[in-house]
Amino acid sequence: MKLDSIAKLTRTHYSSEITEKLDGKKVTIIGWIQEKRDLGGILFIIMQDRAGTVQITVPKKKVSEQVLSKANGIQKRYSVSINGTVKKTKISTRGVEVIPDQIKVLGTATTKLPIDITGKTRANMESRLDARSLDLCLEENVAIFTIQHFALEAIRNFLFKKGFLEVHTPRIIGSATEGGAELFEVDYFGEKAFLAQSPQLYKEQLVMSLEKVFEVGPFFRAEDSHTRRHLSEFISVDIEQAFSNAQGVMSILEQLIKEICLKVNEKCGRELALLDHTVSIPSTPFKSLTYDEVLSDLKKEGIEINWGEDLHTEALKTLGKIYPEFYFITKWPTESKAFYIKPIPETPEKCEGFDLMWNWIELVSGGSRIANKELLIKRLKQKKLNPKSFKHHLKAFDYGMPPHAGWAIGLERLTMLLTGKKNIREVTLYPRDRMRLTP
Repeated sequence: MKLDSIAKLTRTHYSSEITEKLDGKKVTIIGWIQEKRDLGGILFIIMQDRAGTVQITVPKKKVSEQVLSKANGIQKRYSVSINGTVKKTKISTRGVEVIPDQIKVLGTATTKLPIDITGKTRANMESRLDARSLDLCLEENVAIFTIQHFALEAIRNFLFKKGFLEVHTPRIIGSATEGGAELFEVDYFGEKAFLAQSPQLYKEQLVMSLEKVFEVGPFFRAEDSHTRRHLSEFISVDIEQAFSNAQGVMSILEQLIKEICLKVNEKCGRELALLDHTVSIPSTPFKSLTYDEVLSDLKKEGIEINWGEDLHTEALKTLGKIYPEFYFITKWPTESKAFYIKPIPETPEKCEGFDLMWNWIELVSGGSRIANKELLIKRLKQKKLNPKSFKHHLKAFDYGMPPHAGWAIGLERLTMLLTGKKNIREVTLYPRDRMRLTP
């Protein structure tokens, strides 16, 4: 099929704006063919754009031969421009349709698509990811990433109002930011380098000048796990604040989570309805439990965790049943947290680190940071990390490092909360994990 020119093509409305108020008005809509049904004398076409769908009704005896020819020739996923007249109708569920005066074909598609773009017949996850560019065209997926967009907008606006400055730190680094072996090694002009696990060391240094900073960006962890909540490449939302401690940044976090939920409810009613999901507005302050209290709660449920151990999946799911909403876990064993988390002076076996949990999923991790150079070197050695590898970071502690604290939110896990999805791959545009490097 010959494609039409886009010269002088101007969209007047998105599909969601085609309402009964426009009855009798001329409109130009642009999008993709989602469905097409021929009922003899009438063709029904469902056109989709990023705002939703709209019904195009083609009465064969009332439209021009050119319009009818184009309508007969278009197929699913053809991109089209349609000029027409809005008309009230009882046939469409939305009570409105567009009668075309002109149809332009702007792009074609293969006859046999790898997945059902209407979403009526669900493909398995691997098939969907193999055809991800098409899978993302499903209305449900458009809704997911629209919600994610507005969540990020709420995050940025909130932090701007709180006086945080947005920064961008390196992704290619010379030493581990978190320690451990979960690093992707890269060749940097003959030198060994790594993909950053987090912006941690850089954002700590930046509080010496900018005081309150945040970053939104991709980070990398070579975790040898394949679960519904882990990725090898993920988006992290990080903050760091000078002259603050764990309690200070926990308070900011509570306010932010509430603001995100409010804004998503305000801006994404249609998308939440499409996903059949509700986002409740949490009350603040959130419940706060110490690590010791959590172990006691689990023991009552018949789950024994030795002091100092991390919480395994069964334990986390049990906690989620006890505390189905947001709650903090504080005063973790020092050895269970990263080297930069500050030990509690009175009880150094415990630290000023915290996790914000939602149900059974860890959503945020943070805490007070060590601001004393000697203590930081001691913690590096305890973690079996070589202080020489961190010499550039340690120098910053000679220049007036203030007390500081921060946290990091996993954007994909936050999006799971906001959309009701159970698999992190559904809320990631192009997931990267141990099993997948394409598309």
